[in-house]
Amino acid sequence: MNALNDLKVRRAALAFILITAVLDIVAMGIIIPVLPQLIVEFVGSNADAGWINGVFVALWAGMQFICSPIIGSLSDKYGRRPVILISCAGLALDYVLMALAPNLWWLAAGRIIAGITSSSFTTVFAYMADITEPEKRAKAYGLIGAAFSGGFVLGPVLGGLLGSMDPRLPFWVAAVLSGLALLYGLFVLPESLAADKRMPFSWRRANPVGALILLKRHAELAGLAVVNFLLYFAHHVFSAVFVLYAGLRYGWGPIQVGFLLALVGVLDMIVQGGLTGVFTKRLGDRKTMVLGLIGGTIGISLMGWAPTGWAFIAAMLPNALWGLAMPTLQALMTRRVGEDEQGQLQGANTSVGAIAGVLSPLFFGWLYTHSTGGGFGGVARWVEGWLGDGPPARLIIGGLYDPGLSFYIAAVVLFVAAVIGWWVGRQASRAEATESSSDGLDPA
Repeated sequence: MNALNDLKVRRAALAFILITAVLDIVAMGIIIPVLPQLIVEFVGSNADAGWINGVFVALWAGMQFICSPIIGSLSDKYGRRPVILISCAGLALDYVLMALAPNLWWLAAGRIIAGITSSSFTTVFAYMADITEPEKRAKAYGLIGAAFSGGFVLGPVLGGLLGSMDPRLPFWVAAVLSGLALLYGLFVLPESLAADKRMPFSWRRANPVGALILLKRHAELAGLAVVNFLLYFAHHVFSAVFVLYAGLRYGWGPIQVGFLLALVGVLDMIVQGGLTGVFTKRLGDRKTMVLGLIGGTIGISLMGWAPTGWAFIAAMLPNALWGLAMPTLQALMTRRVGEDEQGQLQGANTSVGAIAGVLSPLFFGWLYTHSTGGGFGGVARWVEGWLGDGPPARLIIGGLYDPGLSFYIAAVVLFVAAVIGWWVGRQASRAEATESSSDGLDPA
């Protein structure tokens, strides 16, 4: 009877996590097609909006860096449920603030608040670790990824349609969706962390630097954290410049961008929800992670090259394999710490991603502004003076003024992540085998 009750609780918990993830990501996805355009309205220039949007994404990520380890540690002490519910309430209020924003300063404040409240995604991953056996976590994280992707199927489409009527309307709808997630959680969400498995709160562990110390415990864990950083760094090319790039190069507006992001969500659902379990069963977590990173490298390179909108859409197919990387990376890392440290680990992971989220949008926003606004004139003159007016110089100068330059750089970053991931993942697999043998267990 207890086993049956436990099974019912786990199913209710899993259903809540997936449904709430969909609601939250729909709310976030709704504003993606319209926020950069709102910035353009305030500043009056596509090129200038590039670096400002990068700053806004960096503000969001900076708050995640500061708050994620705190929220993760709070969830280790007080449980996952209250942290998730408070976050839903905070996001609802934040979207109301952004809907009313009369200038860039209000939008900046909204991005800061959103960064704080969305830090609870660390708790969502810790919650899933609480209710899932270690050997099944890659598949479970794939389900979370699929739920996020499902939210992105509906969110950007809805945001594009609503934004075409009124650029403020998507923010109001996002607030309603976050409120629905809060109400749903109040009545459905069970607690996942038993009282005897909780850890006292400590500012030494909860501050961003202290949380990162956990990643130094094992060389493999630190190496996987580097892969995590590079993955997030490359991925933020989309949040920093994609909407502006699509408008400049292909003439796409909010509706077209919304439908394209919905297609991205469909592909991610297929990959993370359907293929992650299949690939990990046949290849293992490490090889599947590397396969995802290589697929992303190819896809994002083709996106930077794509001369037409249809070519860009075709590049999304290999790029979709990128979805294999995150759940398998998470699974590899969770096996290196105990149950009472899952919240701290996810807080540290989110902090790593947040560091990338601060640096990457600033970098790609700056790069996009200079590659589309002629800001590399001095570099171009230096290259021409050094190499002359031959084909090598023209190739380099043409690359500096290519709107796809940001995507090419992101592809290089992903390739480096794949190389590091292959090596570190192999070391982690050997360490697990050694630990299993020393405990008298079958290494397989």
